[in-house]
Amino acid sequence: MPEAIPLTVHDTFSRPLRDLRISVTDRCSFRCTYCMPKEIFGRDFAFLPPRELLSFEEITRLARIFLGLGIEKIRLTGGEPLLRRDLETLIGMLAPLPGLRDLTLTTNGALLAHKAEVLKAAGLNRVTVSLDSLDDSVFQSMNDVAFPVGRVLEGIDAARAAGLTPLKINMVVQRGINDGDIAAMAQRFHGTGNILRFIEYMDVGATNGWQLGDVVSAAEIIECIHRVLPLEPIQPNYSGEVASRYRYLDGGGEIGIIASVTKPFCGDCSRARLSADGRLYTCLFAADGFDLRALLRGGSTDEEITTAVRRLWSVRSDRYSEQRSEESRLRPKVEMSHIGG
Repeated sequence: MPEAIPLTVHDTFSRPLRDLRISVTDRCSFRCTYCMPKEIFGRDFAFLPPRELLSFEEITRLARIFLGLGIEKIRLTGGEPLLRRDLETLIGMLAPLPGLRDLTLTTNGALLAHKAEVLKAAGLNRVTVSLDSLDDSVFQSMNDVAFPVGRVLEGIDAARAAGLTPLKINMVVQRGINDGDIAAMAQRFHGTGNILRFIEYMDVGATNGWQLGDVVSAAEIIECIHRVLPLEPIQPNYSGEVASRYRYLDGGGEIGIIASVTKPFCGDCSRARLSADGRLYTCLFAADGFDLRALLRGGSTDEEITTAVRRLWSVRSDRYSEQRSEESRLRPKVEMSHIGG
C-alpha cells in the first residue's frame, strides 16, 4: 500500500498549520488611524466589488480543505466582518464542519449589540472586540468617525449575555495616544470574566506612519498594570498562543500581552490568512498572497487545491517580526484591513 500522507503540514521551521483567519470583507465602519487612516481610505477609496469577494460557498469549501490539512481554529475577520450581509448564514455553514474546534470572530463592536444572539444561535463560539480606550474623546479620535465608546461596551455586554465567551478585548497601545488608559482598562475589566489583551503597536501595512518610538513595550504595560493590580505570569494555554498570559494575584482573572515588536513569537506561528478576495497569506506582514480564488473558479478539484496549499505552507519561511529591520519595514506589505489581524 502507498505510504499515507500526513494530515498536518509543516513549514521549513517545522511550524504546523493550525489556525485560519478568514477576512469576509475589506470594508469597515471605523477609520482607525493605525489601521485604515481616513487620508488613505476616504470616500473615493476603491473597495472590492461584491463579485470579487469569496462567496459563502467558496469560503466553506476552502475551510473544509484546510480542516483536512490540520486546521482546528477559524477566526472570521475583516475589515469589519459584521458588515458582510447575512454573516450568520456563513457561520451556520462553517460551525458543523468536522474537525473544527473553535469558530470565533473579531469585531469593532459597533453592530455587536444587535447581532450577538443571532451569531451565537448560528454556531459562533466566541468573539474578540477591539477597544482602544474607555475615554470617549480618545476613543472617538482613534476610530475617527466619532463612534461612542458606550455602544461598544453595550456590544460587549450583549455578547457576554449571549454566551460568546470567554470574550476577549483587544487594546492597541500607542505612545502619547492612549497609553494613559492602560490602568483604567485593566480596572474596568478586572473581575468581569472578560480577557483584556494589550497589543504592541505594529508596523502592519504601509499607511499608518508607524515609528518605533510610538510603541509602548510589553514590559511598560505590565509595569503600569502591576502598580495598581499586581500580576504574575502564567503558562500558555497551548503552543503557538500569541499572547503572553498574566493573572491578577487577587483572583480577578487574567490579561494577555501581544508583544510582536519587542518579543516576537514567529517561532510558534501556526496561522494562515485568507483575504476577502481569496488570496492566501502566510504572514501578517506579507507583501502578496497566493490566489486561491482563481483555483476555485477555474475548476480545480479539492485535491488540487489541497496540494497547492500544502506546497505553499511547506516552503514557508516567514519570520518578519524576528528579522524586523529598516529595510524590511520599508518594503511593501499588505494592509491589515485586507487580511484581518
